[in-house]
Formats: sequence, structure tokens, C-alpha cells
Amino acid sequence: MNAPLPGDAPVPFRALHETLGVLGTEAAATVLAAAGDMTLVIDQDGVIRDVALGASGMPAAWAEEWMDRPWTETVTVESRVKISEMLRDAQAEISPRWRQITHRSDANGELPMRYLATGAGHDGRVIAIGRDMRAEAAIQQRLLRVQQAMERDYVRLRHSELRYRLLFERAGEAVLIIDAASRRVMEANPAAQRLLAPGGAALTGNSLPALFGDSARDTLLTWLGAVQAGSSAPLTLHLPAGGDVQLAASLFRQERGNFVLIQMHAAEIRPRGDDGAGLLALLERMPDAFVVAGEGMEIATANSAFLDLVAVARREDVLGAPLGRFLGRPGIDLGLLTSEVRDHGVVKGFATVLRSIAGESHEVEVSAVAVESPVACMGFALRTVRARVDETPAGDTALSRSVEQLTGLVGRVPLKDIVRESSDLIERLCIEAALRHSGDNRAGAAEILGLSRQSLYSKLHRHGLGNLGGDED
Repeated sequence: MNAPLPGDAPVPFRALHETLGVLGTEAAATVLAAAGDMTLVIDQDGVIRDVALGASGMPAAWAEEWMDRPWTETVTVESRVKISEMLRDAQAEISPRWRQITHRSDANGELPMRYLATGAGHDGRVIAIGRDMRAEAAIQQRLLRVQQAMERDYVRLRHSELRYRLLFERAGEAVLIIDAASRRVMEANPAAQRLLAPGGAALTGNSLPALFGDSARDTLLTWLGAVQAGSSAPLTLHLPAGGDVQLAASLFRQERGNFVLIQMHAAEIRPRGDDGAGLLALLERMPDAFVVAGEGMEIATANSAFLDLVAVARREDVLGAPLGRFLGRPGIDLGLLTSEVRDHGVVKGFATVLRSIAGESHEVEVSAVAVESPVACMGFALRTVRARVDETPAGDTALSRSVEQLTGLVGRVPLKDIVRESSDLIERLCIEAALRHSGDNRAGAAEILGLSRQSLYSKLHRHGLGNLGGDED
């Protein structure tokens, strides 16, 4: 054991009577008052008989309130045991120690104090020297609030990490995280594993160029260097297992290092053979929109007519984007359409809408076909439906046409799906009617329909009617 350091035990005066024998009552009181922020004189029954305030910041109202009251009645329930122990030790002349207690008053609130109690004579009196702990308590409260805030931030960070991990693992798109310096794979999601190593070999730790073979090494390294320099152009490479893949990269910084997030999806599908170029040129010059989507309904290629309808200038801006972003009413049409194509192989004359990035909607009829070889995909031909000019009111025309579309689904779509779509159709028509009655005022339309504004906004967004509403008021 280590030897005790000087100051570990109290050291009494060597010549108490000679040096302090002439100390008078007033001098002793002055010394005691100066020794702490508050000094109490307690009798043998534990009743406060006198109070001295040694600091100007101590509330005098407390001293007036405590006079001639038991000390234990001035503190919180949790502190009463400490008071009893201090009085007992002081009267038994046991070496005193500092104890922290909290005074409580209905009129003045709480006052945290730190006391040292010592005996003051053979009649059982006790002197308690107290120090104000409000500043320390305030610091402790601030520290506690900071700690709680850090814990809340940690929980939010953990939840964000969990959501990121779930998204990363369950994403249908292949994703890699690459160390920009070493070109090695740091993380790979299951989709990337299936794409690059279908045999089950681990991707993590491998060099990215090695995954695509020696023939693509120089091209891939040049592209990664351009990405680090700020380029965002995609790259198409041939996989060793067969097929082409398109890579898109984003550079980011983390933990004082640079990393590259690489997204991979099937490259634009191109027919093989001598007439491939001619067929592509034919599709490009078609007056009707044509689009091809992969198994995950991501756009693999589209002709110029499709780009015109969705108001996109560059073909690269739609490649890899989900087809549902443009085709069909949200949550309704595309699921029915693709289900029918998968079940029957072909669908003809399916009525739906095509949405542009500017918010415009075009009524279209879709014919679709699915193929499984050489690459599983679906082709969609979209023809715009021109409005007929007659004497029938616009609302009745839309309703008649919608009823025709629904009845046309009989025999091709299960009844429960037709009923669900008809409910959405009726809801859309009611919202359109309310907007017309209210002069395109969303607040008025919500009142007509008996909906809250937020519910109406949600339904407008769901049905793609955001461009129909006017100002809120």
C-alpha cells in the first residue's frame, strides 16, 4: 500500500489554549460566519437556534424561515437521513465530513448546500458550516442537459445508420464504396455481390479494376481519376461473366479520407446482330414514345418522343431512373400494368397518364411486352390520346372515358384491383370538381370535401394534381 500523503487526515492546532484561549464570543462568531456561506447553530434536539449569512448572495428569507424549526423539516425527504447522521456524528464527536443536502421551501423553492457539522460544547449544541452549491448545481444541470443531448444525437445517429444500412442492403441497385486512394472495395451490397461475384467470392478488400479484368483496367483507372477530378460522366464496361454494366460515381469525404460511391445498373439494352443499328434508328424515329425498362423497372433506353413528353433534354438524365417516376398515377397504374405483362406477356391499349418533370400530365394508351432473353426486360409503346371536341361537358367526357377504361379492364385484371382503381378514380374526379367549384382555391376545395388542407395536399400529390390548385387563400 502507498504511504498516506500529507493532508489526508485532519491536523489539529498544537497549542490551542495558548493561541486561541483569549478568543471571545464575537470573534468566534465572526470566524464561523466567514468560514462558510451560511452557518447554523443547532441545539441538542436538532432545532435551528441561530443563522449567520457569510455571503452577500445568500437569501435572507431562508434564515428567517428556518429559525426555531427542526433542521430536518427544512430539507427534502432525501436529505433528512443525511441530517440525522450529521447530528449524531457531531454529538458523538466523530470526525466530521462534508455532506450535500437540499433545502426546500414552498415560498422560495430549492437551495442546494454542502454542510460540515461539528459539536460545539457538552450541552449537545452543533455548529453546521454550509457552502452554497447553486453554481455547482447549475453546472451539473448544464452538464446533464449536454449529456442528454449527446445521447439523443447518438440515438438519432444510430437510427440513421440503421436506415442507411437497411437501404444499402436491400437496394435493388448494385452499390460499391471504394477507397479513392487504394481503389479497393470497402463495402458492397448484396446486389453488387450478385452482379460481380455470383459465385459467392467476397468483394470487400479486392481491387476494383481486378473485378472487371485486365482489359478494362486502364479504362477504369482513367475514369476513377476523372471522378476524383470532378467529372460525373458515367462509364459502361463489359462484365467478365457477360453483359454490360453502366457505372455512375459520386466522390465524398469521410474520416479524413476520400471515398467513391459507385452505382451500377444494366447498361442501355442494345439489339445484337447486323441489323441492331438499323433497329435502334427505327425506334428513335418512331412518332410514338417508346421506352425499355429492366427487371427493376429502371429505364434502360428511351426514344426522342418519350424524352419530349417528359420534358427531358438529355437521354442520360432518364437512364437508370424508375419508370414509375413518369408513367402511371402514383401507386396505381404501373403496378397493374407490369403485373399483367408478367402474367400474360403482352398488354394492349392500357389507358394511363405520363407525367413530365415540369408537372404536366398526358393521357396515353400503353402497349407493353415482356422478353426474357437475352436480357429480361419490358418494352412500352406509349401513344397520346387526343381530347375529342364535342358538346359534352369536360367533366362528363372524362368520366365516360374513365368508365370505358375501367370496363375495358374486365377479364384482364382481377376484380379487386378494378374496384381499388375505381375508388381512386372517383376520389380524383371529386377533387377535380371541388377545385373547379372553388375557382382552383385549395382551401375552399378542402372545405367543400370536408378534408383538412394537409389531407387535400397529400391527395393532390398522389393523383398528380399539384398543378390544378391555386393559392391557399
